[in-house]
Amino acid sequence: MKYQTGKTGRVVVARFEDHEDVLANLVNIAKKENIRAGIFYIIGGMREGSIVVGPEKDVIPPAPVWKELKESHEVVGLGTIFYQGDDPKVHFHGAFGKKDMVKVGCLREKSETFLVLEAVIIELEGINAVRELDPVSGLTLLKL
Repeated sequence: MKYQTGKTGRVVVARFEDHEDVLANLVNIAKKENIRAGIFYIIGGMREGSIVVGPEKDVIPPAPVWKELKESHEVVGLGTIFYQGDDPKVHFHGAFGKKDMVKVGCLREKSETFLVLEAVIIELEGINAVRELDPVSGLTLLKL
């Protein structure tokens, strides 16, 4: 195990409008506000998205299993923001529900707001973590 200690900095509250890209908005806020490390909470609606719901088998490197959100879903989730090179990299896990069906996974690629989505971003100060490509897993992992 590796870890660092820090403290909380600024808090950003954002409202994403219908059809806006959730992941791109989080990245844009992190860039504009120079948030180098942070945690965020999301609540609201998503119109569509692509999520990874686990690996096909428990082997390294893992082969992801993809599920598509092709219609509106309620969403609640949390994630982290750390830089990979010159750009913020968002890692977001959430629960996505529609009627009596719920999916849980890691949101990647497509991510479109339905009606409204709220985000609360908490800056972490004193943390010198980055994301780097891990050659063994093929994933972009947190490096402390």
